[in-house]
Amino acid sequence: MKQAENIIVGISIGDLNGIGGEIVLKTFEDERILDFCTPVIFASIKVMSFLKTHFNSSINFHSINSVNQITTGKVNVFNTWKEPVKINFGQEDLKIGEFAVKSLASATQALKNGDVDILVTAPINKHNIQSEDFNFPGHTDYLAQELEGESLMFMVTDTLRIGLLTDHVPVKDVSTHITAELIQQKIATVYKSLVTDFNIQKPKIAVLGINPHTGDNGVIGSEDDDVLRPTLKKIKESGKLVYGPYAADSFFGSNNYKNFDAIIASYHDQGLIPFKTLSFGQGVNFTAGLNKIRTSPDHGTAYEIAGKGDADENSFKEALFSALKIYKNRSQFEELTSNPLKKAPRNERSKNYKDRQ
Repeated sequence: MKQAENIIVGISIGDLNGIGGEIVLKTFEDERILDFCTPVIFASIKVMSFLKTHFNSSINFHSINSVNQITTGKVNVFNTWKEPVKINFGQEDLKIGEFAVKSLASATQALKNGDVDILVTAPINKHNIQSEDFNFPGHTDYLAQELEGESLMFMVTDTLRIGLLTDHVPVKDVSTHITAELIQQKIATVYKSLVTDFNIQKPKIAVLGINPHTGDNGVIGSEDDDVLRPTLKKIKESGKLVYGPYAADSFFGSNNYKNFDAIIASYHDQGLIPFKTLSFGQGVNFTAGLNKIRTSPDHGTAYEIAGKGDADENSFKEALFSALKIYKNRSQFEELTSNPLKKAPRNERSKNYKDRQ
């Protein structure tokens, strides 16, 4: 991994009928960003020119057909397709879903090849991307297949980080998915990410219960007592600062979350409702645990405001800045841990000591 100087950022354009194109344009209208990163938008120059005109953007694009043509100091557009695209803002369209998949697949391949250093994804519509060739609930599941490691949906801001034991799983199936092995795996992933990606040397992690009131001693379910508590006890005995399970209903309202470097929720809404309530528009979805870095804004396609010029780019901008910071932290961690000081043989140490006398 190279040092974080001018990092090449791959950007998948997402659902073109949503707000993705608009927030990408607004983010890179600030030319100062080009001083420390080089964006590569995976779409087509025709599409990006249409969006530029529609939103009256001042961006000048650099059209490329090969990664060898990526130019620093420019907003590069990698021509991922040649066919025309009909954009109808605010409309769900299966054809638009196909272009979203093409953009994501091309950007991911560039990430795997090392042609781009990090990936920032604009929002997709999880319904219109489905096909025989693409059958994933979302970005996280697709990237888990394409990249190395154990993926985890990690919602982050500067002061709040929430990971999930289960993400895109129906509520009725949550308890059957949560096993001792899964708990250990997810906590290990969060712990490693906090150390390598966020530069926190001794992370303190809270885990929320599965059932209301963590089961009330079995009155409202036994999963917390049978699976969660004994597994957390075992993990804590290994030396990790892991606490819980905590009753989810009072955990955030009491500000207890401020005492921890990360919180692990048992299921999607248990974690994302408080996260978005506390940080909506400033939050970032980070796919932790993989060998490559991917982030995205904390919102969806927002069809209701698409094309109107009203979209707020702050979450996308935060996703970009977070990815850059994580890349820098990970680079520094790898440098520090991959070149440990080697002890010289004893006789050589003695010789060096005598030479200094």
